[in-house]
Amino acid sequence: MPISTPSLLSAGSERRLLWSYGLGDAGTGMVATQMGFYLFVFFTSVVGLPAWMAGSVLMVLKLWDGLNDPFIGFLSDHTKHPLGPRIPWLLYGAIPLGVFVAASWWTPPGGIWIKFVVLVAIASCTQIAYTCVNLPYSALAAELTPDIDLRTRLNAARFTGSILAGLSGVVIAAMVGVKVNECGGGAGLRGGAFLEMGLIGGLVVAVGTLACGWGLKPFAKHCQQPSGKKEPIKQQLLRVSRNGRFLKVLGLYLLLWCALQLMQTVALLYFNVVMQVPSTWSTWILVPFQISALLGLQLWSWVSSRWGRIAALRSGGLLWIVACLVAMLLIPLDGAVAPMGSFSNGLNFVLLVATILAVGLGGSTAFLIPWSLLPDAIDADPEKPAGLYTAWMVVIQKFGIGLSIFVLGNVLTLSGYKACTDSILLPSSALTTIRLCMGLIPAVLVVLGLLVVRRWPRRMHPIALNP
Repeated sequence: MPISTPSLLSAGSERRLLWSYGLGDAGTGMVATQMGFYLFVFFTSVVGLPAWMAGSVLMVLKLWDGLNDPFIGFLSDHTKHPLGPRIPWLLYGAIPLGVFVAASWWTPPGGIWIKFVVLVAIASCTQIAYTCVNLPYSALAAELTPDIDLRTRLNAARFTGSILAGLSGVVIAAMVGVKVNECGGGAGLRGGAFLEMGLIGGLVVAVGTLACGWGLKPFAKHCQQPSGKKEPIKQQLLRVSRNGRFLKVLGLYLLLWCALQLMQTVALLYFNVVMQVPSTWSTWILVPFQISALLGLQLWSWVSSRWGRIAALRSGGLLWIVACLVAMLLIPLDGAVAPMGSFSNGLNFVLLVATILAVGLGGSTAFLIPWSLLPDAIDADPEKPAGLYTAWMVVIQKFGIGLSIFVLGNVLTLSGYKACTDSILLPSSALTTIRLCMGLIPAVLVVLGLLVVRRWPRRMHPIALNP
């Protein structure tokens, strides 16, 4: 009998469902966090690519990733297997994903253009493997249950696992010796540190994905299934474009994730170059961000259950906007003194950490709310092709993120930014650009996201599944 509401699950079964689903984004969450914070730095400081070329690599991989999303979504929707259409993708894709994740942190030999081509090839394979695992997994949130509250808790469990793994990834990066804005040429301790971090991440993503697939097996056999109806790409686009509820979710997700990705990409540059935090300290500042984001998931999940998801989004979004504007105006530390070596430095450092805590708390809405709203949009479609809608949601998001990172790399280059350069030698235009990318620009994107869903219904009744 299909699993349709929490009442049909025993307490033990529900715990297994939530724990298993949470594990699915643990490995990929660690990988996404490490790539979001460190990949741009790795390309510029270790591999030696200029900022515009590093941004181009990230844009190419995002565009390629976006192109294969609808194809993987279609294949996932039409997979025939005793375990359902999603679980086989998790079980068979886990190990290849782990291998390519580890390879992403390898420094190729040769000149700049050879490195560029090799890194694009590795990144493309990594993104295909990531999509083969993460897209079917994401589609399961809409299929395991039609109950709104349980769907929200599933997504809370998913991103709790993701942020916990991301926190672990940040700690691992600091422990293996990953540093920022110091050239290592890929041959010394720093190049080895990034590769060591990648090997650990690859192992975690493979094990976590396999554990998720095994844990969800009894539920996936009986959950809502896609219709399996074949549609040409034109019909898919028409279906998506006519679903107004989905377009709102899509706009919200694109804007919030562009804001979050932009802040992730420049965060370490902001700490090290603008705020004058030593390299040995800057990586550890990411820990309070991950912790506050984790707490934010629990907070906004609770607010959603009490007052609705849009109320949670508005509260978290407002906090996020204020924190972004404060981050843009904070006074840098005195680089000649330790962060806690004087009263003024200590005060500025505490204000920085408090601001990062607020960003993490408010920014956690970008993880939880759009994915909690997506099943409503899928339910509005009689065919309920969760893989299709998940694919198009992710593809538009990746195109937006890829474009934003490409623009960031070029803007940093035009502003005069150069990796491995002391901040006192950088032009003020470079420092101002980094501040804007950490403050005003993300704040504007979050405001636009709130406007997109301002008329979303407070609560919707779930659509019953056919037995």
